[in-house]
Amino acid sequence: MNILMLNYEFPPIGGGAAPVTLELCRHLVKLGHEVDVVTMRYQDLPALEVIDGVRIFRTWALRRRPDLCRTHEMASFLAGALFKTLRLAKQRNYDVIHCHFIIPTGPLAWAVARRRNIPLLITCHGSDVPGYNPDRFQWIHRLLRPFWRGLVRRADMLVSPSHALRELLRRYCPGVDVQLIPNGISLSRFQSGPKEKSILLCSRLLPRKGFQYVLQAVHDLALDWQVNVVGDGPFRAELEQLAQGSKTPVRFWGWLDQRSPQFRHLYETGSIFVFPSEAENFPTVLLEAMSAGMAIIASAAGGCPEVVGPAAILVEPGDVAGIRDKILELTGSPQRRQELSLAALQRVELFGWPGVTKQYVDCYEKLRAEAGSR
Repeated sequence: MNILMLNYEFPPIGGGAAPVTLELCRHLVKLGHEVDVVTMRYQDLPALEVIDGVRIFRTWALRRRPDLCRTHEMASFLAGALFKTLRLAKQRNYDVIHCHFIIPTGPLAWAVARRRNIPLLITCHGSDVPGYNPDRFQWIHRLLRPFWRGLVRRADMLVSPSHALRELLRRYCPGVDVQLIPNGISLSRFQSGPKEKSILLCSRLLPRKGFQYVLQAVHDLALDWQVNVVGDGPFRAELEQLAQGSKTPVRFWGWLDQRSPQFRHLYETGSIFVFPSEAENFPTVLLEAMSAGMAIIASAAGGCPEVVGPAAILVEPGDVAGIRDKILELTGSPQRRQELSLAALQRVELFGWPGVTKQYVDCYEKLRAEAGSR
């Protein structure tokens, strides 16, 4: 098949949905499919690049940071990508358009799909669903609610990586049909090796990610462990202020390219991964932490329990005392860390990319068959 993949974020920029998109594309190409990606350009990234057989077209957009994209920057991508995407669709005769995010990428995907009569599949990722990320997008979802519903109902197929996000989507668009396909992970991404006394936190630095609760939990503990915080975002200054005077050392690494040796080293040597987010879809960072064989403390909110299953310790969002207790439990018990590490390595095998890719290919083939019969 000939597939057009649309996502306003694509490695090396963006959050968890960006590497998910890249890995899906790679595995589609391995199966013999042709994949073109249209995404936004950032700084000196090339306008055209080929990665493992995937053709990546980066179009003009206003973007100031690799880790965070603001509303007007998202809108600029739609303006910059429209004519390029229409031209590609005319030249390449795509069998299906796979769009990531209802908003902002959905309007671009729908316009091209309608103009060229191409089946449209949309995967939602969280921030594109009302109520998921009220600290950033509440007003824009209110403003675009009727248009958002129209996009949801006009897509030929909707996919959610988690039950939690599917139910949230249905709350705002009752009765809509949503397929469940989890995010995937490359099972060989990280190598197992000696672990250090490292507690790793990794995500965009937003209040809802809950990193403040971890810093509060360790502030007075005087552990001979290092807390490593990877990521950047508007909440970083507040987190750095919270970390001042901490008896347990805390280091902020900022945004790291996921392909960098430093990013890989922090995962491969990390012993404990803590992710206390207040709202999540199907967080890729938990897949990465499981793949790296870390003992995991995760939030009981959103899609986190669906990802980790029994392979992690769950805590309620905002429960500083609970986080402190679990960190003390794991730092004090090498045996417990080893048990959770082995459970994580077993659990993550459920989300290998070959199986996830096959589920998407089945969806593409269904859409192509339905389009052919119309």
